[in-house]
Amino acid sequence: MKLTIKILNGLITTVLAITLLSMIFIVISSKAAGGEPSFFGYQIKTVLSGSMEPTFKTGSVIAVKPIEDAMNLKKSDVITYLKQDQSIVTHRIVEVIKNGDQVMYQTKGDNNKAVDTQPVLAQNVMGKYSNFTIPYLGYFIDFAKSNKGTALLLIIPGVLLLIYSAISILKALKELDKMNKNSGVEKAV
Repeated sequence: MKLTIKILNGLITTVLAITLLSMIFIVISSKAAGGEPSFFGYQIKTVLSGSMEPTFKTGSVIAVKPIEDAMNLKKSDVITYLKQDQSIVTHRIVEVIKNGDQVMYQTKGDNNKAVDTQPVLAQNVMGKYSNFTIPYLGYFIDFAKSNKGTALLLIIPGVLLLIYSAISILKALKELDKMNKNSGVEKAV
């Protein structure tokens, strides 16, 4: 029974510590990147609309690999690009348009009926979708980027870890006190 409790205590401590470190990583990398964090060379993007459903759902997080040469993409690649209004979009290439040295891509969201109104210049392509998606995590990351989210995601796991540590220390002190009392009784006898 004591071994089970000890293992459970260690597991809870580990989970709380990992949670705290994860929250710190997400918050700091989101703030440092000015938006979505990067992880192992991949940009992490939050899906804000349903234009690419069912490939990925609104609120999902996708991993996008930055590309060096955007001139060699092909039809059916899913790309992330910068529009003229400075918004970032992730859609599928439905046609590659080559005009001399210039390459453009006609794109379309999988859930959209029509193609996008303007072709994407190769130099505006930021990256290519890496086929890695985590549903609904984007809502969490957007919350983490807010001031309240930053505070809560750093403070709550830290406070929980401190409370749990205090409880563990108090239990250990009671156990030591109990052992001292027992050893005092044996000496008196």
